[in-house]
Amino acid sequence: MHRTSGILLHPTSLPGPFGIGDLGPAAWRFVDFLAAAGQGVWQMLPLGPTGYRDSPYQCTSAFAGNPLLISPERLLEAGWIEAEDLVAPDFPLDEVDFGAVAAWKRELLLRAKVGFEARAEADELADFERFCATHRDWLDDFALYSALKIHHERRAWTDWDRPFALREPRALARWSKAHHHEVEFHRFVQYMFFRQWTELRAHANARGVRLIGDVPIFVAHDSSEVWMHPDWFELDAEGHPTVIAGVPPDYFSATGQRWGNPLYRWSVLAADGYDFWVRRLRQVLELVDLVRIDHFRGFAGYWEIPAEEDTAINGRWVPGPGMALFEALRAALGERLPLIAEDLGVITEDVEALRDALDLPGMAILQFGFEDIPEGFGRSHFLPHNHRTKLAVYTGTHDNNTLLGWWAARDEDTRAKACAYLNSKGAEVQWDFIRAALGSVASLALFPLQDVLGLGAEACMNRPGTAEGNWTWRYREEQLTPDTAERLRTLSRLYGRLPYPVA
Repeated sequence: MHRTSGILLHPTSLPGPFGIGDLGPAAWRFVDFLAAAGQGVWQMLPLGPTGYRDSPYQCTSAFAGNPLLISPERLLEAGWIEAEDLVAPDFPLDEVDFGAVAAWKRELLLRAKVGFEARAEADELADFERFCATHRDWLDDFALYSALKIHHERRAWTDWDRPFALREPRALARWSKAHHHEVEFHRFVQYMFFRQWTELRAHANARGVRLIGDVPIFVAHDSSEVWMHPDWFELDAEGHPTVIAGVPPDYFSATGQRWGNPLYRWSVLAADGYDFWVRRLRQVLELVDLVRIDHFRGFAGYWEIPAEEDTAINGRWVPGPGMALFEALRAALGERLPLIAEDLGVITEDVEALRDALDLPGMAILQFGFEDIPEGFGRSHFLPHNHRTKLAVYTGTHDNNTLLGWWAARDEDTRAKACAYLNSKGAEVQWDFIRAALGSVASLALFPLQDVLGLGAEACMNRPGTAEGNWTWRYREEQLTPDTAERLRTLSRLYGRLPYPVA
């Protein structure tokens, strides 16, 4: 990608009256804001249906889209619901109440399915059938899994009735036939998501905005993939993980992070040429132009934690699949993979060697450049004078405090170092950081919307190591002003980052 910049914002954080950001008018207006602000990319978090604690990094499918992102207004425009269906509960405007939104939107989508079946033209019905056929390699499994999950009151699949948890063929066939309409509902929901997303992406590309997606290296235990393919993962006979994923203590957490995802049996995935990963990456590239691979270092070596451990401290490093996986991806998807390697955390020479052999940009977080680092201030590779062209520089990510929240928690010595480095008086330090990112030689410069808006710690998206209160932040429409767009555009022009047209 050419030299450009953009904003990190998950669609759930968009404004609107339906309790959660979605793919409707606010998303299209945000694209227009990006174009007006001279920004060439919109980066977001994983787009799958969320499971455990509503985290987009714990999705119930590695392939499906999140039903909560479907726009009620676009359903109305399509003719599948009536105007009175848009009357929503009094949802909060500044945060997402996932449980309440999910209950309301399920009823709305049930009505939309009835409307679609009653009013869809022949070409629309044929388009739905084509979608189901094209995506059958994951859609049928996911639809059955989702229907069974509803039947079992949303419990994890290991807590389902045993014939279903262990996928006894005759039990599944009988149940699927008896509950055909519920299974078909989940196929319809995915069709609506992909249809709305395709239209939004076309609008973004037409405005010169590319989309950056995010793929977690691991999948959630409570997901259709683990349920359908337990042999791919390190599980016991009842389907429970024996070892789990996470990271050792680092600058995010003193006890590390115990993610809980089951670990792959990489030898099993290798046996069919890593087909799961080929299909997974091909799928996400239907939705976005560039993909950030979360926890890239896990492909070189990953932190294995015994499942019974309460923290991530007592783990061990285990070799990952390395270049063999990426050779399979290149063979299937092309020599130049459109990836960003999230190479944060404990990074060793083998991780850097893998990243560089693939000619992938890594990541640098400006906040980390001003922390107390062993090698001393000025030597940190996070600081702009140590950047390289093949890099994505961030003021912060979804896992960082906002810049103003981070600034408020820093001691005077750290602030003084930052002000001296940035030639800043500290009055609008978030803009000084944004300017530093834009001025870097890194080909990509990105910043969370919270930093552009100058918001404090209350606007954090995620606090690593904490279980509650994450992923809920939303902005309000009036916070995106023409003055902010012009300020960003001026800086992007100054540093040669105005976007090129999207081919």
